[in-house]
Amino acid sequence: MISDKNITDVGYEESLNYEMILSLKPDIILVYGVESEKVSYLTKLEELGLPVVFVAEYLEDTPLAKAEWIRFFGVLYDKEKVADSLYNEIVTEYNNVKSFASSFQQKPTVFSGLPWKDSWFVSGGKSYIAQFINDAGGSYVWNDDTSHESFPLNLERVYHKAANADFWINSGIAKSLNEIKYVDERLTLFKAFSGKKVYNNNRRSVNSDGNDYWESGVVKPQVILKDLVEIFHPGSYPDYIPFFYKQLE
Repeated sequence: MISDKNITDVGYEESLNYEMILSLKPDIILVYGVESEKVSYLTKLEELGLPVVFVAEYLEDTPLAKAEWIRFFGVLYDKEKVADSLYNEIVTEYNNVKSFASSFQQKPTVFSGLPWKDSWFVSGGKSYIAQFINDAGGSYVWNDDTSHESFPLNLERVYHKAANADFWINSGIAKSLNEIKYVDERLTLFKAFSGKKVYNNNRRSVNSDGNDYWESGVVKPQVILKDLVEIFHPGSYPDYIPFFYKQLE
């Protein structure tokens, strides 16, 4: 659609091409914001009389709550019944996988993320990442934390908590163990690294680093959960190849 010019690049945030946006005559502009105060480009869009609607699925604390935003889009497209039906299917499938995973007595320990410069943003113990791990029959190393948001820690503190964890997931944009090593030599000291139990969610990515995990994965939490169950408990689904995840070599 981009090649056929059915999709137009109008820029991003402060670099938006307002003339091009106006020429497209959009019925609605969907935006997201990470700050409570409106930034200048949103104010500009409103001044131009363009209808702006916030999409805030990223603020949700659970995988199913994030997926429920499909119902929001059902309203926009006058497809409420279809959206409700799709969401109900997602919930049923997710809970079936969760129920299956709950039967495992052994729950491997898991941590996630990758340091950026001097900070490692750790998902809180009440975050959707934590729920994914726990629902998949794992044990998140920060389960005792009560935060819903991510919080920055230095590498030393993460190592103290996760050095002996069994699995490492969602390792940033790293596509190999060497790329993790390149970030910081000390990362090779983690048990999950030395045991090659590092799994990233970038199996479905493109050369420009676009990653489908952050796109369709929002409305496929049951698939993500199934991936994680197979990772934490190999052989749970015979012949199953994870859809979003791959083991780093």
